[in-house]
Formats: sequence, C-alpha cells, structure tokens
Amino acid sequence: MRKRYNLNHRYRPSFRSFSKLNALQKKRLSRLHLQMFIQLSLFLVIGVCLMASYQMLFFPRIMLEGDRVLEVEYQDKYSEPGYISSYRGKDISSKVKVTGKVDTSKVGEYPVVYQVFYEGKVITKTRIVKVVDSKGPSIEFTGNKKKLYICPNQKYLYDDYKATDNYDGDITSSVEVVEKNGKMRYQVKDSFGNQTEVFRDVFYEDVEGPSLTLDSGNTVMVTKGDSFQNSTYQVEDNCGGDVDVSISGDVDMSQVGEYEKIYKAVDKAGNATEVKQKVVVMEPVKKGVIYLTFDDGPRSGTTDVILNVLKEKGVHATFFVTSGGPDDLIKRMYDEGHSIGLHTASHDYSVVYGSIDSYFNDLKIVSDRVEKITGEKSMLIRFPGGSSNTISKKYTPGIMSYLTREVVSRGYRYYDWNIDSHDAEGGKYDADEISEFVISNLSYDKVNMVLMHDVKVATKDAVGKIIDYGLANGYSFEAIGPYTDMVVQRVNN
Repeated sequence: MRKRYNLNHRYRPSFRSFSKLNALQKKRLSRLHLQMFIQLSLFLVIGVCLMASYQMLFFPRIMLEGDRVLEVEYQDKYSEPGYISSYRGKDISSKVKVTGKVDTSKVGEYPVVYQVFYEGKVITKTRIVKVVDSKGPSIEFTGNKKKLYICPNQKYLYDDYKATDNYDGDITSSVEVVEKNGKMRYQVKDSFGNQTEVFRDVFYEDVEGPSLTLDSGNTVMVTKGDSFQNSTYQVEDNCGGDVDVSISGDVDMSQVGEYEKIYKAVDKAGNATEVKQKVVVMEPVKKGVIYLTFDDGPRSGTTDVILNVLKEKGVHATFFVTSGGPDDLIKRMYDEGHSIGLHTASHDYSVVYGSIDSYFNDLKIVSDRVEKITGEKSMLIRFPGGSSNTISKKYTPGIMSYLTREVVSRGYRYYDWNIDSHDAEGGKYDADEISEFVISNLSYDKVNMVLMHDVKVATKDAVGKIIDYGLANGYSFEAIGPYTDMVVQRVNN
C-alpha cells in the first residue's frame, strides 16, 4: 500500500505537468484510477444493498404487477394490474390504499399512488397510466368500397364517404381526395397524427339502375267488379336522362285472387330496375252476413264446446289464436272448416307493442305454431286490442299507424270488428246479455263482424242463441276467407 500510495503521489501531476508524462507513466496512472473507481463502485453497491436489506427488514414492501408506466387506449376500460405488499414475510396487501383516478375519456397522464402504513412505517409507490389515442380514423363509403363509378361527363361530388374518429368525431371535412392512375386515394389524419388511407378503383361508367317507387305500395287490394288502374310511380336515374318504364301482368277483376304486375324501368345505359306488385282482388262487401270471430283461444272446456255448437248448427267461424291452449283444438278447427287467424303469441301488450320488431317476432311465434299444426300459413290477423287501440301508445307512439300499413305490405290482412259482444268484460254479463248485445246490433245493410272470446264460459252458452236468431231471420254465417274484404277501425296511434 505504501508503494501504491507513493506511486499515486508521484504520478499525480498538475494539469500543466500531465502532458509531460511519458506513455508508461500515463498507463500506470490510468490503472490506478480504474482500481480506485472499482473500489468506490463496490462500496456504493454494498451500501445500496445494505440500505435495501434494511428496508426489507424494517419497512413494508410494495411490488407492482405489470409495468410502472402503462398505456391505455382512449375510451378503453382501465383494469388495475394489481400489487403485492409484505412485511417480514407477512402479506399485508389488504392494507394498501390506492388513490388516483384514470379517466379514459380524456387523453393524458394519470398517477396511481399505492401506499401502505404498517407498524408506524409508511411506504409509497406510484404508477403512471397514460391514456393515449393510437387508433386511426375510419373511412366508410355509402356505395362500393373497392370501386368508384362516376357518371360519364360528370364530376365527382365527394358525397359518398364519411370519416369518423374515436376522439375527434366527424372529420369528413379533413379528408384529402386525390385521383391518380385510375385510383382514388382518400387520406385523413386525426388530431394525434393517426392516419388512415384508402384506395378505390375509378371507372367513368353508369352501372346503377334507376330508382322506381310505386305510389300505391307493393301490395294493393281491390274489390271484385271494380275497374283496375295501374299504379302511378316515381322514377329517377342517378346519371340523369330519360328512363323508359314498361308495365306487364294482367289482373282479372271478375275473379277473386292474387295477381302480379311488373313495373320495369330502363335507363340509357341499359341498367334496369324491376318492381313487382301484388294485386289482391277481394270479395265485395257481403251485407247481411255474420262473421263470428273468437279471440284468445284455444282453451279446453270452452273452445271445444263452441266447436260442438258450430258443428251442430252447420256454421263456420273464425278463430284468432294465441300460443296457449292445446294443439289438438287448433287441428280440430282446421279439420272442421273454420278459419284460423293470428292474434298474438304472448298477449302481453308491452311485448307486442314494444317495437316494430317485437310485434313481428311475436307474430312469427304464433304463425309458426299454426303452420306446424295445420300445414298452412295463415295470413289473417287481429291486433290485440284492435287497430284502434291506444294502449300501444304507452309503449311505442305511432306504432299502429305503421303496423296497419306494414302488415298489408307483407301480404297479411287484418280484421277488426263492428259488433262487440262484451263477453271479455270480466264476467260482467251472462250468456243472455251477451247474445242480446250481438243480436241487437245485427243489420242486413252491413257486414256483421262480431267480436267474441272462446276462452269465456258465458260465451259458449251465448253462441247457440246468436246462431239460432241469425238463421231464423235470414242472415247467413261465414268464416273469414283468403279474400274477405277487411273490416277495420280508425287508427288512433
């Protein structure tokens, strides 16, 4: 050590004299400095280890799971990666308090602080959570995503795309559109520099058929014996110019049934659009006819009794069924020549009138049931509460105005009533009173569409009296057929 000290002392020159040392002297001095640096570093490492050991022995520890700096995508959910805290081998994770809120709805840095206080000692660690936006905007097209067709001799209108960003919202106005070498390039950046680029092939051709809309809809109902007029229509071509429209298909107004008319529009480029229209020729109104209709069934103990009466009297009726009751009664109705219509599967107004889709989903359930039992698809409908009901407004305002048009457009026919037997009013009336309600409202000058319910006990006893009166006084009884003219009420929703 003495020798080494002397060497250090001997070769510790001033800045002025350092340059006078020869190469060997400089080399020896560098080795000495390196040895001193290693010794100092070793002492420092030992000190840090001793300090860490001291903290491990005498202070709680917090170990964060995951990275100390995390990135979370904007609007994604932040999930805490977790942590472990211990003191002298004892798990004290439950003692850790975590503070700091990560708001992923705003881009930025959020500190999450973990602190544990145990036996008078406290330790704190911090995690930084960065909320970032690294997602590029999206570009959507209203037409073909891969190909762009522009009418000949017309300019591109820049109106068939939309750009949206998860952070900036609608940024369509920022889209840069460039045409080059038969390609159209769409490029857009969001406020964080995320870029999206989309290419489409460009063709200057007219490949789109004209639009053709019938003013009277795709299903129309007319009455046998009346004159038939083709529907008026609206036609428009995307590239302008004249459009030729032809109409084909015959309708025999002397015969009830379904016919088809075809409207075809052709533009100058030869693109064609075809619309098919169903024309239903209905029976003329039959005055003096009584249509006995029954809702809500079938039900054992009442429906079967009513069927017995109808069979005994030689009268046919119409049953608007639900998804309740036994299948064999529906099969019996069908086998004995009665008409089967669709009322509702659930008879729950909140379900039936909850939405347009909810109504048709409910209708499909009862329709599938009838078709499975009878082998035929029924197109006869009665709305729960009738088309004039207002309770539907509580669930979906305006739904009846839409449904009454839509069911006809889909080929269904709906039937309300013009005579109410009042048999559904909670057992308020007996069989004599129910039959009197019906009889007193019959008329030779109208169609007599009678509302009854085959699930009511009093109804089964009233049916025979109504039939006896009708037959004795010149009325006839019929079931609603495929082309029976609809009896409808005023829509109030």
